[in-house]
Amino acid sequence: MADTAQTSPPPDRTDLPQRSAVRSLLRLWPFIRPVRARLGTAACVAILASCISLIIPLVLKWLVDGPVAGRDTGGIWLGGAFLLLLGLAEALLFGLRRWLVARPLAGVEAAMREALYRHVQRLPVAFHDRWPSGQLLSRGTTDLQLLRMFFTFPLTFLLVNGVTILVGAVILMAQRWSLGLVLLAPVPPLMVLCSVFEAKYGRAARQAQDQVGDLTTVVEESVLGIRIIKGFGRHRSQARSFRKLTHALRTSELRKARLLAWILVCITTLPEIAIGGALVLGSLQVADGELSAGTLVAFLSTALALRWPVESTGFLLAMANEAATATDRYFEVMDEPAVEEPATGGGTGGVGGRSIRSGDARPKNAPVPPGTGGLVFSGVEFRYPDAPPDAPPLLQDVTLHIRPGETMALVGATGSGKTTLTALVPRLYDPTAGQITLDGRDLATLSRDEARALVAVAFEEPTLFSATAAENVLMGTEGAQDSDLRRALAVAQAEEFVDALPEGSATQVGEQGLSLSGGQRQRLALARAVVGRPRFLILDDPLSALDVHTEALVEAALRRALAATTALVVAHRPSTVLLADRVALLSGGRIAAIGTHHQLLRDSAEYATLMSGEGESAR
Repeated sequence: MADTAQTSPPPDRTDLPQRSAVRSLLRLWPFIRPVRARLGTAACVAILASCISLIIPLVLKWLVDGPVAGRDTGGIWLGGAFLLLLGLAEALLFGLRRWLVARPLAGVEAAMREALYRHVQRLPVAFHDRWPSGQLLSRGTTDLQLLRMFFTFPLTFLLVNGVTILVGAVILMAQRWSLGLVLLAPVPPLMVLCSVFEAKYGRAARQAQDQVGDLTTVVEESVLGIRIIKGFGRHRSQARSFRKLTHALRTSELRKARLLAWILVCITTLPEIAIGGALVLGSLQVADGELSAGTLVAFLSTALALRWPVESTGFLLAMANEAATATDRYFEVMDEPAVEEPATGGGTGGVGGRSIRSGDARPKNAPVPPGTGGLVFSGVEFRYPDAPPDAPPLLQDVTLHIRPGETMALVGATGSGKTTLTALVPRLYDPTAGQITLDGRDLATLSRDEARALVAVAFEEPTLFSATAAENVLMGTEGAQDSDLRRALAVAQAEEFVDALPEGSATQVGEQGLSLSGGQRQRLALARAVVGRPRFLILDDPLSALDVHTEALVEAALRRALAATTALVVAHRPSTVLLADRVALLSGGRIAAIGTHHQLLRDSAEYATLMSGEGESAR
């Protein structure tokens, strides 16, 4: 059984103080900057189109007070044609705005998604240990779609509506200041209501989007674990869990809907009351001869033209808050410190002359004996980053030397730290103390690309991708030829079953390789590890899923493949141990004994118990 990392869920940020929507959205400027000219042009076009709608009431005023009052048929036709042209111009300008923003915003979304993917790939394994995959998926899909929708419509129209309302207010005050004051009276209370709405809606949007991530995690786990669910008849309990999350999300969405309905009622009702009051007051002024009918028509037409910019404010604020929440969730991942590589040349980098670690700061390294080759662990200590401060390290003072070309088996009880120790060599984790060297070179001074070019790994639980069998194997190296593929398949004794697939090595193996048996997946993973002829090979119990006959064939081929490779093999069975030149016994996070298989059987009671299987049965 593989050693399990101590994990915790990602931090719950729902109750944290909410950053203002403007501050959140300003963080997107680096992605918007390349398309700022086109977005600025689109905003100007939209403002121009919106302002055209404010010219129409002025034309109506001229029509009512001029040609209509004077019964000038020609003037009426001229005014009608002018209104038609203004309407067409407004429609064409809004169409141009949409064309201007479509392509660049699709590019912005793609750039943000690519940046997120690159960053996630560079984050330490400790990050992935504690973050559910569904939360990451929702940030790369749902949240980015929300941002693209915000860029396409609300971002522009928050500006457009603001300018339109400002210009319209000036026109209203210029036409009749007393009526203008009546229409502008709702503005102060609406500003207060919008501020309250923004704070409450932002919290509700955050909760709902986090719940979408949780729901995505459950769906993904249910799909990947469908065999377990069916095999144990757990579909009802899984359905109950899914229903519970669905109802929680439904409750959050309904809360958002209630908040939006509340602000829309306020935003709609107050301006309508103001328009009604202006209509009554204006009609009285027309009746008294203080105001022309054309001016009243123009005034009310302008007020009605401003109704949409005012009433849409609720929707725009809601979408802005959802976009701000999506931005915060996106940058929660982007702000996680990626693994930094050491500087070239000096052999140091990061903070204090060392690369940034997934664990605690490391003390000064122990010296490496001159001329030491192979794989060397010198006083290595490791604790998981999220382990309690008072918890003892999982690995303590591990000192081990695997000579060049030697194969060493690593044996220990479940939970002794075997898998964790092997994960340090390809730098999936970094030790919190001590030093690891590869042929005399400090592993910490190598970039991860360099380290992984030297080291290949086959895990006990093989991971395959939705690709062909050949592509899965060739992930182990770059520039491999077909001969390398065939050699690797031969070492893993995978040639026969791969050639028997419908399309041979070009057959798609399906997500997680679920179309293959456990032993077939394990052999493809082993082939992936050896295809690049690595200098150092780490095998974490690579034969656990094989039958006895296939295991013997793989072991025979592995002996030949390991002859020129420095290898560390996690072993649970005597047949795997016999692949090794020497054996190291890991007990309680320390190396308890080193020797050949027969020496340890004779001298170590713990080792003899493990190899006899009595220890496992006792556990």
